[in-house]
Amino acid sequence: MDTNAFALRHIGPRKEDQQLMLEALGLETLDQLIYETIPDNIRLKNGLNLDEPMTEYEYLLHIHNLSKKNKARKTYIGLGYHPTVMPAVIQRNILENPGWYTAYTPYQAEIAQGRLEALLNFQTMVTDLTGMEIANASLLDESTAAAEAMSLLFAVRSRDQKKAGIHKFFVSEDILPQTLSLLQTRATPIGIELVVGKEDTFDFSTDFFGAILQYPGKDGQITDIKSFIEKANAAEIKVAVAADILSLVKLEAPGKFGADVVVGTTQRFGIPMGYGGPHAAYFATKEAYKRDLPGRIIGVTKDTDGKRALRMALQTREQHIKRDKATSNICTAQVLLAVMASMYAVYHGPKGLKFIADQVHNKASKLAQALKSLGYEQVNTSFFDTLQIKTKVKKIKKIASIKKVNLWYPNKNTVTLAINETTSIRDINYLISIFAEAAGKEPFKITEVNTANNIDESVARTSEFLTLEIFNKYHSETELMRYIKSLERKDLALNHSMISLGSCTMKLNAASEMLPLSIFKWANIHPFVPLKQAKGYLEVLKALEDQLTEITGFAATSLQPNSGAQGEFAGLMVIKAYHESRGDHHRNICIIPSSAHGTNPASAVMAGMKVVVTKSTEEGNIDVDDLREKAELHKDNLSALMVTYPSTHGVYESAIKEITQIIHDNGGQVYMDGANMNAQVGLTNPGNIGADVCHLNLHKTFAIPHGGGGPGVGPICVAKQLAPFLPSNPIIKTGGKQAITAISGAPFGSALACLISYGYIKMLGASGLTESTKIAILNANYIKHRLEGAYETLYSGERGRAAHEMIIDCRPFKAHGIEVTDIAKRLMDYGFHAPTVSFPVAGTMMIEPTESESKAEIDRFCDAMISIKHEIDAVTADETNNVLKNAPHTLEMITADEWHFPYSRKKAAFPLEYLHSNKFWPTVRRVDDAYGDRNLICTCAPIEDYIEA
Repeated sequence: MDTNAFALRHIGPRKEDQQLMLEALGLETLDQLIYETIPDNIRLKNGLNLDEPMTEYEYLLHIHNLSKKNKARKTYIGLGYHPTVMPAVIQRNILENPGWYTAYTPYQAEIAQGRLEALLNFQTMVTDLTGMEIANASLLDESTAAAEAMSLLFAVRSRDQKKAGIHKFFVSEDILPQTLSLLQTRATPIGIELVVGKEDTFDFSTDFFGAILQYPGKDGQITDIKSFIEKANAAEIKVAVAADILSLVKLEAPGKFGADVVVGTTQRFGIPMGYGGPHAAYFATKEAYKRDLPGRIIGVTKDTDGKRALRMALQTREQHIKRDKATSNICTAQVLLAVMASMYAVYHGPKGLKFIADQVHNKASKLAQALKSLGYEQVNTSFFDTLQIKTKVKKIKKIASIKKVNLWYPNKNTVTLAINETTSIRDINYLISIFAEAAGKEPFKITEVNTANNIDESVARTSEFLTLEIFNKYHSETELMRYIKSLERKDLALNHSMISLGSCTMKLNAASEMLPLSIFKWANIHPFVPLKQAKGYLEVLKALEDQLTEITGFAATSLQPNSGAQGEFAGLMVIKAYHESRGDHHRNICIIPSSAHGTNPASAVMAGMKVVVTKSTEEGNIDVDDLREKAELHKDNLSALMVTYPSTHGVYESAIKEITQIIHDNGGQVYMDGANMNAQVGLTNPGNIGADVCHLNLHKTFAIPHGGGGPGVGPICVAKQLAPFLPSNPIIKTGGKQAITAISGAPFGSALACLISYGYIKMLGASGLTESTKIAILNANYIKHRLEGAYETLYSGERGRAAHEMIIDCRPFKAHGIEVTDIAKRLMDYGFHAPTVSFPVAGTMMIEPTESESKAEIDRFCDAMISIKHEIDAVTADETNNVLKNAPHTLEMITADEWHFPYSRKKAAFPLEYLHSNKFWPTVRRVDDAYGDRNLICTCAPIEDYIEA
C-alpha cells in the first residue's frame, strides 16, 4: 500500500473491493465497465497532460511556499472589502469543522435543524440592522445582490409603469465600481436602461422605476439617503440601498427611511478577504415582495407533533420548480460564510458590535483630525470609516508603497483610506508618518483615541438591534463553542455517512485541500491590491485555469463566476457577445431539453434569450429528430443549445456529437452544463463532444465543499472563438480582448476557495483524476446491481449501464400508499441523507455515490434501501399509521412513556444492526411545509407567538 498516494485516500473502494464489485457486475476489469458505459466515439485517445501527482505532504509544503509570494500588507483600500478578525472559536469549530463544511443544502429539514437555526439567526441579524421586514439566507456577493435588487424592483413595477414601458434605473455615481459593472451586465439582457448620476441632481422623473444608492458611498461620504428616499417614494420610484453592514451599527437602518431593498456583504463580520471571496451577501426587502425575493429563505413551521421546526420556505419560487419563470435561484447562496457571519454577531452581540464600530469610527475620526493638522483637506463631511483626502497622489503613493501600506487612489488628486477592525493606534501613527513625510513635516504620535461623532445627525442610528436573547447569551468562548456544537449535532453531514445526492456530487473534501484556507497569506489579501502583491494567488489561479482548460479540452478559462448558476449565466453572455461581434444581434433562441436542470432555462431568461424546449425519448435521451426540427425552424435566430452530459438522466447519450453538429450547422453555439463533469474527467471532455463552452461546479467535480449550500465556484471554460469575450473587472484586468462586463464583484470570484480545487488536481494528477471518474461509474453501477429486484432503474445506457448516477422509480409504491418523500424521511432513521428526490423525474430518486465512498458504506446504504423496500411491501394504502408515514422517528418519540404505533420501537429506530453502534437522531419529526408557507416567519421571534400548543 503506497501510503504517499493521495488517490489511495481519496478513492473509497480498495483494489480487492473493486474486484468484488466488478465480479458482482459480471465483469473482469474496470476498463470493461468503462467500455460498456461510455460511447467509444467520444473517448479520449490520449491521457490528460497534467503534472505528476504530489503527496499530501509535498502539496502542503508547496502551497505554504506559494503563500509567501503573497504580500499581506496593511491594507486600507476599502471598496467593499476589509481586513477582519475572525474569532478563533468560529474558525476552529465551523470553518475547519467537516460537520459544518460538508453539509448539504437543507432540503431535508429534519436532519438540518442546526444550520437552519444558524441561518435564521443570519436573517434576524440582517433584518435588525437594515430595518427591513424580511431577509434571505445569503447571496453570492454585494455586487450580485445589487443586481438582484435591480431585477426585483423591475419585476415589481406598478401596473401603470409596466404598461408605460418604464425601464430606466438610476445608479448613484457613489456606487462601488465593481457593482456598477455587474449592474451593466445584468441590465441590458432584460431591457433595463441604467442612468448613472449624482444623487443631489437627480430629478425624480417618472421615467424611472427604481434607483440604487451606496451607503456610505464608495469614497466614504455618507449622503442624505433619507431625503432621497422620501422624494423617490413620492415619485413612485423604488429605492435599493447597498449598505456596509458594520456601518449600520452606527447609521440608521435604511428601512426606517422607507427603502424597498437593502443589500450588502457580511464579509466585515469576521470573514477573511481571501482575494475576493467567498463571502455571504445579504438581501433584505419588504414582505410584500417575498415571492420575488431571490435566494433561499429560512422559515419557521411546526412538525407532526406541533413542535417548532425550521425549513426552507417558499420553495415554489425557485428554479427547479418554476424553471424559466423562477424568481429565485436557491443555489446562489454562501451558507457556510453566512453561518460564520451570524456566529460573529451571536458572539459579539449588540454591545460588542457597537464597541467594534465605535473603535473603527473613532480611529478614523482621530486620523482625520491628525491629517487636518498636517495641512491636508479631508473632504468627507459625514463618514463612518473612510477618509477622502484631496492632494497630489504621486508622492503619497510612492511613500506608502515603500512603507508597505495599501491606500486607494481613485484619481490623480484623491487618496482614500478605510479604517477597519484590525487597525490599531500603532497603525494610525504609521499612517500619520506617511502623510507627514509627504507633506515635509515632522510626524507626531497619538496615544489615545477619543469618542468622536462625524456622522450627520439625520442618519445617525437611534433604533435598537439584536435585542433577542440569542444575540445576548453566548459571549464567552465556552458558551459559543457549546452552542455551535449543539447545532452541529442536529445536522447530518458527510462526516457521519454517505450523502448520495444525484447531480450534487457529495464527494470527500480532503483535509489537506482545506487546510490552506487558514493560512494567513492566503486569507488576508484584498482583491484590489497591486498584482505584484498577489503573485502566489496569480500563480495558483493561472495554474488552475490551465488545469481546467486541459481537462475540458477547451482553449481558455475564467474563474470569475462564483456559483454554478453564475457560470451558466456567464457562459450564455459570452455566447451572446460572440454572436453580437459578428453582427448577429438577433440570435436569441436557446434550445433546452426537457430533462435539463431547472437552472438552465432560468439562466437563459436572465441572459435575454427565449427558451425552446425539446422532447426526450422514452429512454430518457434527447429526441434528436425533434431537436433537428426545432434547430432548423429557428436557424436564423438560434443562439445556443444547453445540454447536460452525461444527461440528467444518468446516461451517456451516444448521439451527442450528432446533436452538437446539428446546432453548429444551424448557426448556434453549444453550452454544456458541467454538473456531471465528474463523469467525464480523463475519459472524455466537452471539447471532444463538440461543445463550445461549459461551466464547472468546483464544489462538485473538483472537491470544494458544499458547506450547507455554498461556497461554490462556477468557472467557465471556452473554445477558441469565445475566449476574447471572457468577463472583465473594472479595477483588475481580467478576461479577453472583447471582454463582457463583470459576472461577480471580485476579479477572480471566490479565489480563496479555488485553492481547494487546485490542491485536488495537484494531488490526484492525471492518473488519479481518471481513476476517480472510473470508480464513480463503478460505484453507481454496483448500487444499480444491488438494488435490482427491489427498485427499477428508470434509464440505462445502450449496454444497460448507468453513468456516475442513476434514477430509481418509486412511483409504483403509490399502490401501497407510499410516496417518494416517505422513503426520503425513512432513510433518516437509517442514518442516511436521502438521494435527490423527484428530480429530474417526479416520484423518483437520483442516486450518486461518488468515488469517495467505500464498498462497506455503499453496502450499508443498499441494505437500508432494500430494508425500506421490505417495509413498503408490508403496508397497504389504507394503513397510514406505518413506519414509513411516521418517519423520521426522534429520540423523544422512542423514549416516550407511551407508544401508540403498531410496530416496535426497535423497528422504528434500529431496523438494521449497524445502527446500534452509529445512530443519528433527527431532532424534529416531519415538518409541515404548507403551514410554514401560510404563516411565514423568517426571524427569531418566539415561536409561542405563532404556533398553538
